[in-house]
Amino acid sequence: MAFSITTWNINSVRLRMPIVEQFVLKHRPDILCLQETKVPNDLFPAAPLRAMGYDHIVIHGQKGYHGVAIASRLPLVEDHRQDYCGVGDARHISAIFERGGRRIRLHNFYVPAGGDEPDRTINPKFGHKLDFVEEMKRLKAAGEANTSAILVGDLNIAPLENDVWSHKQLLKIVSHTPVETEGLLEVMKRGGWLDLMRHKVPDTEKLYTWWSYRAKDWEAADRGRRLDHIWSSPDLGPHLQRVDIFKEARGWERPSDHVPVTAHFDL
Repeated sequence: MAFSITTWNINSVRLRMPIVEQFVLKHRPDILCLQETKVPNDLFPAAPLRAMGYDHIVIHGQKGYHGVAIASRLPLVEDHRQDYCGVGDARHISAIFERGGRRIRLHNFYVPAGGDEPDRTINPKFGHKLDFVEEMKRLKAAGEANTSAILVGDLNIAPLENDVWSHKQLLKIVSHTPVETEGLLEVMKRGGWLDLMRHKVPDTEKLYTWWSYRAKDWEAADRGRRLDHIWSSPDLGPHLQRVDIFKEARGWERPSDHVPVTAHFDL
């Protein structure tokens, strides 16, 4: 039984609903996970999503900042919001769905970006990011009995050398510093998570999901980073068919700087 899950940092869901609709009408994922929605729950644009068949929506938002949402064609139950670092930010939501007789917990994350200076002594945002990642190390892929798990989102870290356009030049740039990359890899290791994007694409190949707004010609420069991720419990690995990165979305009208990433499974 096939199903697909898309993750996308949309960078303001109300502003970019036209390209959400453009993507969904063409590709029709079963579940759509959005990050950086930047809208309080009562103003979330649920109506256009329901009009496209996403009758099951769980949201965790706040005004102007952060925000995560799961919109699904499949029923969602047991939704949960975890307040990482205890500061009240809307950066996590999870829910359970069933497919092919299997119960699956889906986590949707928006990890703090961390500011520009990779030094927590002078940049509190970077310290917050490191603390957030440290807390994520407690999350286990096999944390619930008889339940598989999928973790998606904008994790704001490109952990491997070929997850960035230049490993050497970005070693002191937030998102690819050793303390961040080692931290995220430890989240995967301790939690027993499988990196599904790299399950199909070897780590010798370049893989990006984000291209900066600052580039005059993002496509020609192609200075990307893999900041968006899809992980799972190991039992789902054999059922992964492919992962698609929709790079063309970066060139759409009024785009996000992130592009949609979709994992296809067959149970």
